[in-house]
Amino acid sequence: MPPIATGRHLTALFSRVVDHIETSVPRTISAVSNGVDLNEATRLHVEKAVDSLVEEFAGMQSRETIQRVMDDSLQQLVGDAQVDDFVPTLAHRFARERLKAIGRRLGPESTLPDIVFVGLGDTGRGQMAAALLTLRSEGSIVAHSAGRTAQRAIDPAVVEVMNELGVDLSEAYAKPLSPEVLEAADIVVTMGRSVGAVEIPRGTRHLDWRVGDPSGAPVAEARRVRDDIDRRVAELITDLGGDEV
Repeated sequence: MPPIATGRHLTALFSRVVDHIETSVPRTISAVSNGVDLNEATRLHVEKAVDSLVEEFAGMQSRETIQRVMDDSLQQLVGDAQVDDFVPTLAHRFARERLKAIGRRLGPESTLPDIVFVGLGDTGRGQMAAALLTLRSEGSIVAHSAGRTAQRAIDPAVVEVMNELGVDLSEAYAKPLSPEVLEAADIVVTMGRSVGAVEIPRGTRHLDWRVGDPSGAPVAEARRVRDDIDRRVAELITDLGGDEV
C-alpha cells in the first residue's frame, strides 16, 4: 500500500493547494462576471451548486474557498460545454472532486490508495482505467481520470465497450488535470507517450502505461485497449495488496 503522508507533508500539501486556489481566481469577483458569459438561468444554477457544496463541505472548507474552486472549475469547463444549461452540472461535479481531493488525506478516506490516470483528452484510456479500477477493487481504491487538454465528450466506442462490462460511462465527462487531484494522488499513471510531460509531485509514485488510444478507433480496437488496461489494473491491485474481483 502507498505510504500514508506525514503531518508535515499534509501541511505542505494543503498549503500548496490553497495557494493555487487563492492565486488562480481573484478574491473580489467570480468567474461568472470575469469573462464567462452565462445567461441568468445558468447563473442561478451555478449559485445553487455553490450552496450545495457549502452545505456538503461545512466545517471543512469556507464558502470563499468553495466559491473560488467553483469559479476556477467553471472557467476551465465552460469553453468545452456544448449546452449552456449543462455547465453548472459539470462545474459542480468538477469542483466537488477537487474539494474532496483537498480534504481526502485529512479525512476518513485517508487510508485508501488514491490513483489518477492522466490521458491526453480524458475521453478514452484514462476514463477506462479509472472505471476499471473502481470496478475491480470494489471501490476500495480512489480512482480519477484527467486530461492534459480535456475535450468535450467520452468517445462512443469507449462507452460501448465499457457497457459490455456493466460500466455505464454515459454521464462521464472529460476533466482537466487539476493540481488538487494531482497533489492528493499516491500514484499518477500516465497513459502513454502521447500524453506528454506531466509534473509529478515529489514523493508520488509514477507509472507510465504504454497502451493504445481508443478515441476515434473502431469498437474492436477499443475493446482490445480495454482488455489491455484491465490486465494492468489487475496487476496494480495485486501490487497494492488487494484482490481482483
